[in-house]
Amino acid sequence: MCGILAVLGCSDSSQAKRVRVLELSRRLKHRGPDWSGLHQYGDCYLAHQRLAIVDPASGDQPLFNEDKTIAVTVNGEIYNHEELRKQLPNHTFRTGSDCDVIAHLYEEHGENFVDMLDGIFSFVLLDTRDNSFIVARDAIGVTSLYIGWGLDGSVWISSELKGLNDDCEHFESFPPGHLYSSKEREFRRWYNPPWFSEAIPSAPYDPLALRHAFEKAVIKRLMTDVPFGVLLSGGLDSSLVAAVTARYLEGTNAAKHWGTKLHSFCVGLEGAPDLKAAREVADYIGTVHHEFHYSVQDGIDAIEDVIYHIETYDVTTIRASIPMFLMSRKIKSLGVKWVISGEGSDEIFGGYLYFHKAPNKEEFHQETCRKIKALHKYDCLRANKSTFAWGLEARVPFLDKEFIEVAMNIDPEYKMIKKEEGRIEKWVLRRAFDDEEHPYLPKHILYRQKEQFSDGVGYGWIDGLKGHAEKHVTDRMMLNAANIFPFNTPTTKEAYYYRMIFERFFPQNSARLSVPGGPSVACSTAKAVEWDAAWSNNLDPSGRAALGVHASAYGNQVKAVEPEKIIPKMEVSPLGVAI
Repeated sequence: MCGILAVLGCSDSSQAKRVRVLELSRRLKHRGPDWSGLHQYGDCYLAHQRLAIVDPASGDQPLFNEDKTIAVTVNGEIYNHEELRKQLPNHTFRTGSDCDVIAHLYEEHGENFVDMLDGIFSFVLLDTRDNSFIVARDAIGVTSLYIGWGLDGSVWISSELKGLNDDCEHFESFPPGHLYSSKEREFRRWYNPPWFSEAIPSAPYDPLALRHAFEKAVIKRLMTDVPFGVLLSGGLDSSLVAAVTARYLEGTNAAKHWGTKLHSFCVGLEGAPDLKAAREVADYIGTVHHEFHYSVQDGIDAIEDVIYHIETYDVTTIRASIPMFLMSRKIKSLGVKWVISGEGSDEIFGGYLYFHKAPNKEEFHQETCRKIKALHKYDCLRANKSTFAWGLEARVPFLDKEFIEVAMNIDPEYKMIKKEEGRIEKWVLRRAFDDEEHPYLPKHILYRQKEQFSDGVGYGWIDGLKGHAEKHVTDRMMLNAANIFPFNTPTTKEAYYYRMIFERFFPQNSARLSVPGGPSVACSTAKAVEWDAAWSNNLDPSGRAALGVHASAYGNQVKAVEPEKIIPKMEVSPLGVAI
């Protein structure tokens, strides 16, 4: 993984331009502290800042084909690179890097090879034979990527806004699952799964198939030549990630390098719900657990650094990014270079508490589709940039392409939340791992109510942020908010405060347009706010805004849904094979 920057067709091959590209590349140095490189071919520049994880000794970039006519700078992990190498018997690879296959696949298949890659990636490939280039981003947008255009006709590519915002006339987020070709001068979608059309699937729920797909997604991500760990909040998603990793670590190459003892990490305010649950899970699955505490003041002090690194003014993203940013620094100080994390599950399975109010399976499924499509603007952006601020990589097995296709092909009737039947949010995922003979997790953890990360680190956290904003944003300032910020006008003092900081770092109109907006309750899309008339008066991204659902909802109006039904036993072997 690394930070990439490319300037293509700028009509300037001078030393001064090269120095400028190097200067901008250094803005991404936090993403890749292990090595930096710059390849220039005429007026095209490919730069990178490397975080070395696979083949640290020889995998420096840019990467090339045999005669160096094709150059690639890439931020990513290609999990099926060994299989792909076997399909290229007539090619000679210069390194052991998993990304070394990209240039050679392009030689064999042209621009149509991207769907062959199983992993997360964003890359720029320069073909010097005809001075053309292609740019591509992974299916969901786990890796961050932006594209910009200069007045001189140049195209700019960067892992972060700060690599191009000062030099481009216009820039925007590079769309996930797309390829940009200089020959066509337009975007083309390469990722076209069945769920993308939002048509309602009808496949029956198969708990073992779902379990096996997730286990496969976790295991393939244990590809490493450096130390790693797992983020463990004590919620369902991170706990399953940790449990599966711990169960299958032995026998992997990762274990041969670094041993079979898995390290887990959690962050929160003193007394936070997540800390207690995470300790219990860690003891149950046998990890070496590291618990980090921070105070509300620690978080407030980090606000400006966090907004600079994550490049958004979205309230819920900032709330959750701050503790993750603080934890990532601690993790990196221990010598760990990457972690496995649980992002994506709530979008796929309708895990946010507002899904309790979904009126029917059609709207439930369509909302999950909308949420997955928007992940690159929210949780993927947070997980990528909060960790990479300290040169730490996050891998997310729930967003594995194959797993998503299995999970999104399930008839959404099975995902619907039905209190009277004992089916709480993400019931299909919980049921898949409810193994009486060889349990993955304690039962009460497996059926723990959803806590959004910004709530789970401590309920006082959000209240502290709101209080801090109250001191810095006056009522008079709010009266003029629509005139000062006509696009995505902040409706709360907290949002106004974050917006002021963002605009100071990124004053361009393209920057403010790159951030999503619209009404939301408990992380819903604007469309889902329509599910409950009461929500329009309680718009807040916290899970506690789901009145009548969350056990600690604002005002505590209604008791939370409790699991009421004993789940039937599913007998499987220790390896997950049905008996």
